[in-house]
Amino acid sequence: MENRAQENNKSRLNPDDFSKKIQEKETALFVLTNKKGMEVAITNYGAALLAIMVPDRVGNYANVILGHDSIEHVVNSPEPFLNTTIGRYGNRIAKGQFTLDGKEYKLTVNNGPNSLHGGPTGFHTRVWHAEQIDTSTLKMTYLSKDMEEGFPGNLSVEIIYHLDEENALCIDYSASTDKKTVVNLTNHAFFNLAGIACPTPSINEHLVSINADAYIPIDVNSIPTGEIASVESTPMDFRIAQKIGKHIEENNQQLINGAGYDHCYVLNKQTEKELTKAATYIDPSSGRLLEVFTTERGLQLYTGNWLNGFEGAHSATFPARSAVCFEAQCFPDTPNQLQFPTATLLPGEEYYQQTIYRFGIK
Repeated sequence: MENRAQENNKSRLNPDDFSKKIQEKETALFVLTNKKGMEVAITNYGAALLAIMVPDRVGNYANVILGHDSIEHVVNSPEPFLNTTIGRYGNRIAKGQFTLDGKEYKLTVNNGPNSLHGGPTGFHTRVWHAEQIDTSTLKMTYLSKDMEEGFPGNLSVEIIYHLDEENALCIDYSASTDKKTVVNLTNHAFFNLAGIACPTPSINEHLVSINADAYIPIDVNSIPTGEIASVESTPMDFRIAQKIGKHIEENNQQLINGAGYDHCYVLNKQTEKELTKAATYIDPSSGRLLEVFTTERGLQLYTGNWLNGFEGAHSATFPARSAVCFEAQCFPDTPNQLQFPTATLLPGEEYYQQTIYRFGIK
């Protein structure tokens, strides 16, 4: 553990409030900065983002993710996946089971009949080894042991967080295994470009566009039906920027199944693993802008439908639909949906994905 954060950070987070021994490892607060004044606060519990401090059009800084202000609150959060690194498999696996090479693997069910985000003790609950490389770069590593949460293979994972001089937070994920397994890593950041407050305002009037002509429909248990459907003439169409809340309350079966938007979009790409723009998010009032780039094929749009008003950092509260998530990932339930691009990783191969969150002013 190196280069813990100092107290004089824009997010007003106290390093002492993040110092604790958990799982026989030390947790800490780390802060990344750039020359423009942007800051990103991170803890090695769950490799979780805590705060992203960016200016509005008149230069006022605010934290644009729903975060906590102590390690106790992170560990005991009513939303356990809040801004955490998600693994070994992001999103849902139907009935908590899948088959590899004729062998059935059973996972912990923690979302109705499904396994969600790697299970209740997934990567979001683990203390990662952290090394701050410099003022703008943090490396996190974790060894997920064979059969942890039911997944085969010892999986070595590395994440590099880098804050560049263009106000972009770059997240590079890599992993290798000693046994055939499935891997789908992402970050579950909950964004609100208006900034967190008491209460944090709704994102319904904020604008989103997504570079996708198709999406993956879900059933009543939020499991893919198996088809890839066009967004044309549906409430799922974000090819042109529109208000998040424009259609969210419509009597549409997909919106009913997800209690709002909780769907994976099939991103438009020319070639596999190319880094392309996935989404744009704008708060017209503050002028803050977020552009999402990723090498992944899928982008889960989640509109904070199940947030319940719980308290976060500095007494901010987080009501339903006070955040939007852009989770770059493989398609949901891929191990059971053989028509989807594979999420299988073999010994000798390297899993790699890059996601970039670039902030600006509109």
